[in-house]
Amino acid sequence: MSNTTKPVNQKAWFLVLPVIVCVAFSAILPLMTVVNYSVQDIFSPERRVFVGTEWFAAVMRDEELHLALWRQIQFSLAVLLVEIPLGIALALSMPAQGWKSSAVLVLVALSLLIPWNVVGTIWQIFGRADIGLLGYFLQWVGMEYSYTGNSTHAWWTVLAMDVWHWTPLVALLAFAGLRSIPDAYYQAASIDGASKWAVFRYIQLPKMRGVLMIAVLLRFMDSFMIYTEPFVLTGGGPGNATTFLSQYLTTKAVGQFDLGPAAAFSLIYFLIILLFCFVLYNWMQSLGTSEKEQGHG
Repeated sequence: MSNTTKPVNQKAWFLVLPVIVCVAFSAILPLMTVVNYSVQDIFSPERRVFVGTEWFAAVMRDEELHLALWRQIQFSLAVLLVEIPLGIALALSMPAQGWKSSAVLVLVALSLLIPWNVVGTIWQIFGRADIGLLGYFLQWVGMEYSYTGNSTHAWWTVLAMDVWHWTPLVALLAFAGLRSIPDAYYQAASIDGASKWAVFRYIQLPKMRGVLMIAVLLRFMDSFMIYTEPFVLTGGGPGNATTFLSQYLTTKAVGQFDLGPAAAFSLIYFLIILLFCFVLYNWMQSLGTSEKEQGHG
């Protein structure tokens, strides 16, 4: 065997240079600007006072922020608990081949093409008792439904809107995972006389773990940053029932023009999302590792 080494062409780095530039302008520089604002008290573009970590301490003592964080965690966990199983069930029921499969894929993906502000407007009309199908039906069956006057109704309406809008994304990812499973696995399961539940538990679910991890992380991050849909539908109300973290941050930064506290809160918001994504990622990785160890055992 010769000790020849593969030549390295450093010119390949020029191919990723545009990506580095785009990331710098779209992420790194804005992040540095937010860090700069978070340690200053800004009176005007010309008048600024360095305050250190004062805004971080003030934000951590903010009770309204704690309530918004609690509402946000509840909403994001509810989104995952509903959309992930529902998306998997939808993917399992979709045709695997032929024109029916293509037609169903197009129909399922339709809601993903609707802009976020339009989704809020659709459900705003949909939930009205006078002209909306949902509101009229619930009133007809005897339920005093009002997403503008009842905080519980508003919360569940926002959740239903998000489930309607984004469950197809989970279904499409799960469908792609199912289609990547070789037929040999199903043939072996058929020979062994495995039930449908056994096929799902020991073949389909483990093989979908990669795409489900992507689905969980995408849906958690997006639901944790939700703003447009509930803002259009309820405006954060009634009261603060549907005021999530992103709307609270926008109100503080734009409405009250408290740039320092808003910048400090933005950094904490960013770290919270990273922490939860890290926990979810490692938890799903540990599930896959434990399943492999049980299989070898």
